[in-house]
Amino acid sequence: MVTMTPPSPSPPLSEQEKGQLSPALLAQFVAIVGTKYAITDPAAQEPYLVEMRQRWRGRTPLVLRPGTVAEVSEILKLANETGTAIVPQGGNTGLVGGQLPYHGEILLSLNRLDRIREVDPVSNTITCEAGVTLQRARAAAEAVDRLYPQLLPSEGSCTIGGNLSTNAGGTQAVAYGIARSHVLGIEVVLADGRVLNNLNKLKKDNTGYDLKNLFIGAEGTLGIITAAVLRLIPRPRSVETAWLGVPSPAAAVELLNLAMERTAGGVTSFELMARQGVEVVLRHAAGVRYPLREQYPYSVIIELSSQARSGLRTALEDILTEGHARGLVQDAAIADSLEQAKAFWRIREMFGEMQRHEGGSIKHDVSVPIAAIPAFIEEANAAVTRLVPGARPLPFGHVGDGNIHYNVSQPAGANTAEFMRREEEVHDAVFAIVAKYGGSISAEHGIGIAKREWLAQVKDPVALELMRALKRTLDPKGILNPGKVL
Repeated sequence: MVTMTPPSPSPPLSEQEKGQLSPALLAQFVAIVGTKYAITDPAAQEPYLVEMRQRWRGRTPLVLRPGTVAEVSEILKLANETGTAIVPQGGNTGLVGGQLPYHGEILLSLNRLDRIREVDPVSNTITCEAGVTLQRARAAAEAVDRLYPQLLPSEGSCTIGGNLSTNAGGTQAVAYGIARSHVLGIEVVLADGRVLNNLNKLKKDNTGYDLKNLFIGAEGTLGIITAAVLRLIPRPRSVETAWLGVPSPAAAVELLNLAMERTAGGVTSFELMARQGVEVVLRHAAGVRYPLREQYPYSVIIELSSQARSGLRTALEDILTEGHARGLVQDAAIADSLEQAKAFWRIREMFGEMQRHEGGSIKHDVSVPIAAIPAFIEEANAAVTRLVPGARPLPFGHVGDGNIHYNVSQPAGANTAEFMRREEEVHDAVFAIVAKYGGSISAEHGIGIAKREWLAQVKDPVALELMRALKRTLDPKGILNPGKVL
C-alpha cells in the first residue's frame, strides 16, 4: 500500500492578510452570530479548511456559522460595505476546491441553516434550508411516501445548498436529472445583503427571467443560496438491481439502450466500472465481495424502478437474457434482497475513494455524448498510457448521462510526487479528447479552482463574457468566493 503524505498544517496568515481584517472589523462580524458560533481557534477551524481528499488547505481568521437567513444577510451587508471577501461552504464535500478560503477570506459555513421548512406531499415539494443534508431531505420525503430523486455517495454529509451551488449530478440522473432539474423555487442572499425570495412551488411561472438558474451551479460567486423548494416524486413500488460483467463500454452503451427501450423510463441507474478499479476496491475496502464467479473487462450496476408492484424482475431478466444473446452481458447477478443490492452499491461507492491506497491519482469529471463514451475511453486510455507508460486508467461513472469519472492511478511502484507532476500533461491530453467529442471538462463537480484555467480555454468567448458581466452586476465588489470559477 502506498500512503499519501497528508497536507501540512495551514500556514499562518501573512501580515498583509491580517491587515485586511482588523480586530475591530472581525468583532463586528462575530457580533452578528455571537461568539458561540464564531470560530477563531485554528484547531477548531480544521474541519472547515481541509477538503475531503486532503488536496487543498484553506486559511481564514474567522469561521462564521449563522443560524438564520437574517444573519447571513447582515454578514453580507457588512462584507459589502467593508469590501470583505466571503467564502460560503456547505458540507465541505466539494472536489474542485471551490469551498475553501485561500487568501484569508472569512469562511461562511451554512450547516446551521438546517431546517426543513415544509414537506407538501400533495404538491410534491419539500422546502429545505441550505444546511440540510441530502440524506435528511431524502428521509423527510420518504416519511410521506415520496422520493427526493437525487442520490450521491456523500449523502450523509453533502448539503442541499452545496448540491445546488455545484449543480451536482449523482447516480440517478439518467432518470431524474441533475440538481437543477429538481428546483422549483429558491432563496438567495445577494452580495449586498438583499434577500431574493423566489420560494414558489409552481411548475408554471412565466413571469420574466428564470432567475433561480443564475445561482444554481454558480458555486457561491453570484449569491448565497439559503433555501430551496425541491420537487418530489412518488416512491417506486418495486426496485431491481443487478451486477453485470460486460466485455466493453460499447456493449454497456448498447445494453443501456436496450434496457431503456424495454422499460420506458424505468432505468434509474446505470453505472460502468473498469475491471482494474474494481480490483482496487476488492484489495483495500473492508467487507466487500465480488458478486460474480470471475472478473470481466467492465462491470455494470443496473437499477430498474417501477410504480408497479410486480413484473419488474421479469423485465430485468428479459433484458439480461437478450443482452446475453447479443454478447452484451457475459454474466450477471440479480440482488435477491435490499442488503445484497447495498453490497453491490458499496463497491461502486468505494470505487474512487479506494484509489488513494494505490498512490497518486489524477482525476477527471467529464461528460461526452453517450454515443461517444466507448471511443472516448479507448482514446483516452491510449493517450494516457502513451504519455505515462504503466499508468492505470480506471474509468467509471454514469453511462446514462454521459458522465465519466476518468481517473488515472500511478504506475505500480512509481514515485507518487513524480507522477503527480505530470498532472497538467495528463489533463491536457484527456481534455483534448473530451473537446474532440463535444464534451465538457466538468460534468458534475464544478469548476472551483481546479479547472478555472481550463475553463477560459474551452468555454465559448461570448459565454465567458456574459458570465463576467453577471459577476460584475451581482457582485460588483468581488466579495463572493473570489478566485473561483472565473
